[in-house]
Amino acid sequence: MISIADSGHGTPDFIRRVLPGEGVSATAPASRVAATGASQVTGVPFADLFNTIGTRYGVDPVLLAAMARTESSFQPSAVSPAGAQGLMQLMPGTAKGLGVSDPFDPAQSVDGAARLMRDLLDRFGRVDHALAGYNAGPGAVLRYDGVPPYAETQGYVAKILALVEGA
Repeated sequence: MISIADSGHGTPDFIRRVLPGEGVSATAPASRVAATGASQVTGVPFADLFNTIGTRYGVDPVLLAAMARTESSFQPSAVSPAGAQGLMQLMPGTAKGLGVSDPFDPAQSVDGAARLMRDLLDRFGRVDHALAGYNAGPGAVLRYDGVPPYAETQGYVAKILALVEGA
């Protein structure tokens, strides 16, 4: 068994108790909630992917499912007018940077999105800021020191947070 000190995660500075059914709030610390098994998705397309990959990267599977519902309505073949592709609507350059060779493959799409969200959660420390970074890019979140004043991004963040809270 690996000790916390040897795990590479640093010294814990708080303990979060996660109860069954507890959602992720906008200001929740970007902790590895899913790694504790606290949240699982059921009754949606690709639930097993969200659960497995979310747990792998410590991103709440409920959050990943809410993102997929918002991004593509769970359609792996979706293409946006801006060119975003697949279940998680990755832009081609983003997909390439994440090593996603086929953004229309649900497993690759969810894996890439989960790794991107893990990075954004670690970078910004808040779920709402990470979602804004996923939608508008991390530069916009840095420029505005939070969710940028773009109607699309504000609506995106609010919709996903509402889906997560209602789960």
